[in-house]
Amino acid sequence: MLARLLEPQVERHLLVDEGEIIVDEVRKHWAASIGWYLLLAASTPIFALMIPAGRFFWLPLAAGLAAFLTSIWKIHVVHMDRFVVTNMRVFRVHGVFNQMLATMPMTRILDISLHRPLAGQIWNYGHFTFESAAQDQGLRDIRFVGRPEERDLTIQRVIQRAGLRRTMRPSEKADADY
Repeated sequence: MLARLLEPQVERHLLVDEGEIIVDEVRKHWAASIGWYLLLAASTPIFALMIPAGRFFWLPLAAGLAAFLTSIWKIHVVHMDRFVVTNMRVFRVHGVFNQMLATMPMTRILDISLHRPLAGQIWNYGHFTFESAAQDQGLRDIRFVGRPEERDLTIQRVIQRAGLRRTMRPSEKADADY
């Protein structure tokens, strides 16, 4: 039970009997939690304010504890968020006490959009948006994906190898026209 609270254990969601294997397991990029690490670092000077606060030491103590505990919790929540590409589907597992699982078979993926903000271009992360024919999707936005171009190519490769998309072969006559 304790292991489930510390790691998302994505392997237990695989269809092993059907031959499903993990192609890529994606952890959130460090940029997703940098703000929480900064808050964690800020808790130390907040605790230090207890000394000059005198008899009101409990105010910086409470603020320092709130900053410390909130940042530890949020860092762990980011750590537990995983996006997984298998040879059959993509899925996302997230949550600590209440784990949520959202799945989309490769056959349902119609379009993948990649958004790279300026910070994402500098630190090599991006945000994916998956489009499918379904109106209500449990798996639409995947944020803070590290090395997004490589991950996009991996997904496209899995779709292609599964034979879900046809490859257009230019005819010899069309090649001669160019």
